Amino acid sequence: MSAPALRPRPLLKVCGATAPDEAAAVAVRADLVGLWYGVESGARDLTGARLAELADAVRASGRAEPVLVTFLHDAERIAAAARAARVRWIQLHAYQPPAAVTALRAALPEAVLVKAVHVLDGACVERPFLTAYARAGVDLFLVDAATRGGAVGSTGHRVPAEALDPLLPALPLPFLLAGGLTEADAPGHAFAAHPGFRGVDIDNAARLGGGPLDPARVAALDRAWTGTPAPNSMSNAGHYVSNAGHYVSNATPFHEQHPHSASNPRHSVRKAR
Repeated sequence: MSAPALRPRPLLKVCGATAPDEAAAVAVRADLVGLWYGVESGARDLTGARLAELADAVRASGRAEPVLVTFLHDAERIAAAARAARVRWIQLHAYQPPAAVTALRAALPEAVLVKAVHVLDGACVERPFLTAYARAGVDLFLVDAATRGGAVGSTGHRVPAEALDPLLPALPLPFLLAGGLTEADAPGHAFAAHPGFRGVDIDNAARLGGGPLDPARVAALDRAWTGTPAPNSMSNAGHYVSNAGHYVSNATPFHEQHPHSASNPRHSVRKAR
């Protein structure tokens, strides 16, 4: 009888680097580093040239991958920026419709696409469209909180447990969790035991006093969430620490979970190259 598959440790994503030295310093203790592009009026928004510069700094760490985080809906513009910066992970963090995901998947077949879904007033705004997003080509959902004022992303607002618990069984894909998380949230929470849980996305707790991403804070988060004791230390799973994209390969493709739904053969895993 074959041994059960070993579940990899969670991914740690930190978000909102704005300088190459900042990105390089935290990339040794994170799996993913978010870089804002097309986040209108965002305090940490980057030009295309700056995005490419910071993406290079992240990759130089040997552990982390850069993530293009965007509010844009224009698939061609997103794809052009991702190609220019050689970024494989793309996080759609606004209210992009499934059609925008379909267009982006067609433009970037090998990308890892993360779609944020927003919890507002105790309910997931995008819940009616979760299956449509999966069929369109999303790889992972990112569950985050929105505010009544319309703010999404890096708000520091938590997703209430009473909203999260009924949402998770409805997600047709694995998920990352965001929303005011700190290292104190790592142990003992029900979401971390969920089979679809793949990691966390943290911004505010990775900083000191709202300043740049702080290496010491990121190290503390790394220890708490991933159990990684030292920079570039491999987890006992070992499959993905140096290439977070391979981690998505542990997810069952949507069309295999739902054989009677519209087939999506593209949705199986894009392996590291």
